[in-house]
Amino acid sequence: VKLVESGGGLVQAGGSLRLSCAASGLTLSRYNMAWFRQAPGKEREFVAAVSRDSIGIMYGDSVVGRLVISTNNAENTVYLQMNSRTTEDAAVYFCAGDEWMFGKDSPYEHWGQGTLVTVTD
Repeated sequence: VKLVESGGGLVQAGGSLRLSCAASGLTLSRYNMAWFRQAPGKEREFVAAVSRDSIGIMYGDSVVGRLVISTNNAENTVYLQMNSRTTEDAAVYFCAGDEWMFGKDSPYEHWGQGTLVTVTD
């Protein structure tokens, strides 16, 4: 199983960015997927999760209303669309997946290497 994040980079505060997580070695429709992030000097923070049937969706308190998690099963890819970014959104964003676990505290089995997002004023 391999999860590869992309789409990170430099964005101005107030701008938008879409992150992608390409999955291989697994069928996305059979896995619960999530995004986490970790800023320098801070603990890893839950961002969003989507259940394998795409019905269950959860968002972290700090990002609710500003982002959308979605999946494209045909492309085996998970997306994270973030709008109205602030400097507090700067972090390394990680994609995670698990066949059974779901939620913000769940120990997901598979993790990507992360993609860095930098936000400027």
